[in-house]
Amino acid sequence: MTVPHGSQQPPIRVLVVEDDPVAADAHALYVGRMPGFELAGIAHSGEEARRHLERANATDHTPVDLLLLDLYLPDGHGLRLVRSLRAAGHAADVIAVTSARDLAVVREGVSLGVVQYVLKPFSFATLRDRLVRYAEFRAAAGEASGQDEVDRALASLRAPQPASLPKGLSGPTLEAVTRVLRRSGPRGVTASAAGEAVGISRITARRYLEHLVTAGRAERTPQYGQIGRPELCYRWVRG
Repeated sequence: MTVPHGSQQPPIRVLVVEDDPVAADAHALYVGRMPGFELAGIAHSGEEARRHLERANATDHTPVDLLLLDLYLPDGHGLRLVRSLRAAGHAADVIAVTSARDLAVVREGVSLGVVQYVLKPFSFATLRDRLVRYAEFRAAAGEASGQDEVDRALASLRAPQPASLPKGLSGPTLEAVTRVLRRSGPRGVTASAAGEAVGISRITARRYLEHLVTAGRAERTPQYGQIGRPELCYRWVRG
């Protein structure tokens, strides 16, 4: 898949709305790597996002097309923000970036114009797939010749390919390691402890934990106090 773009197609302008500075910078970096997309800015709260949209709409040449929206913001839930934006006439589409897995929230989001959900933690490949499909959906123009063409346009948005993971890693095991890591709280977890909890080797658990570090969803620090080399301790990064 390629992102539809060209001289006649202006870039899709994306506003990243995320209160975690590390995650916000990572998402902005991901958007900047996508051809056919342009970073409109970063907002760390719902109110900041609202002000940014109002400024952008006041200038005809710089509208925001898409919000990359975290649902848990310091000044309220992301869907409450979307609802207020719709009431104010803002029509920007929304891709929700969240750790929430409540399908009732997903259904409510769809009714408000949330076109995709990306569950944390995720890699650049995962977001790239969603953005490419969103661009294909936006590129569909004109009158459909029939039901098949309408179905194809919707399928480009609603049927993403499985997320790409580094070779040797699996989605179910990543989810299991992520659960163990998140439940460990501020004390964190070692690769040995995570492997034991999930039922995999220490070396395998460390590969998954290092993947979460690379994705910006975990951090590691040496754990001292025992004779010998210190063991790395991994902690979940809030977001």
